[in-house]
This record gives sequence, C-alpha cells and structure tokens, in this order.
Amino acid sequence: MDMHRKIAIFVGILILLAYALLGSNNPNEKAFGMVLEIISAVAVLSIAILMYPLFMLYNKELARWYFGLKWIEALMLVITGILFYIHTPELLTLRENIYSVHTYVFVVSALMFYYMLYKLQLIPKWLSLWGMIATLLLMIVNLLEMNGLISQLPLLYLPIVLNEVILALWLIFKGFNDE
Repeated sequence: MDMHRKIAIFVGILILLAYALLGSNNPNEKAFGMVLEIISAVAVLSIAILMYPLFMLYNKELARWYFGLKWIEALMLVITGILFYIHTPELLTLRENIYSVHTYVFVVSALMFYYMLYKLQLIPKWLSLWGMIATLLLMIVNLLEMNGLISQLPLLYLPIVLNEVILALWLIFKGFNDE
C-alpha cells in the first residue's frame, strides 16, 4: 500500500473520529466531555498534518493558512473541553461563544480544504463542490442563528455532516483519485 493510500485512509478515519467524539454536554460527565474534545482536537490537527504536504503541491501560502487555522481550531477545542470540565455558568457561556467563533474558523479552513481537494483533483469534483456549498450553508445558518433570525435547527447542519461522513468513507474505501 503506497503512502497516499495510507494518508487517505487515516484522514478518513480521523474525520469520522473528530465528528464522533466532538464533546459531550452531559454535566455529569465533565471529565469525559473534556477528554472527547481534546481527542477531537488531536484528530482535527492530525488531518491538517497529513494533508499539508499534499496541499503544499498546489499552493504553499494557502496550505500554510489552512494549517494555521487548523491549529487554532484544535486549540479552541481544547479550551472548550477545559471550560466544560470547570463547568461554571460563566465559563459555559464563554464556551458557547468560543464555539461560535470556532464555526467560522472551521468554515474558512473547510473552504480551503475542499478548494484544494478540488484543484488537486484528489476526490471527485462533485464531492469537493458539495463540501464547499455545505460549508457556506453552515456559515449562513450560524449567522442566522446568532442574529436570532432562526432558532437552532440541527437539521440545517445535515449537509456538512453528511458530506464529511461521505468524504471520510470515500477516502477509507476509495482513496485519493491519484491512486
């Protein structure tokens, strides 16, 4: 098995891991929730580390920005995990505010991610385009929720979640297009 195939498999597994472990809101399991957030942060950062050499082949500056944003995202996840563990009303409010900012860090880095996947043709174009559209939809939904124009509807997060799960499965079972 060549290196690109291994990277694709690991990235797919890490995407699923990052989603599956993203936090707990059960106040009776504070330590567990914190650990899940930290593992999710490690998964997010590991994806960036694995993809960085491939993205450097397309655009070094964009690859660096993507990598830097993923460091910030991972740090935010660690901080939200710690805040959840401490679990005071003020810190939980701060945690929610960090999550709001986290969404925009995720959106910008995800747009870079899907754009570079598209340009490098590492996955089918339809999957990259779906990722970009779903990411933009996530940003719009988040803005509408933050401004009180709509109530939080988890259903509106479905396009990005489905895209990321399908992307992960694609990478695990099919790999990159260059394989």
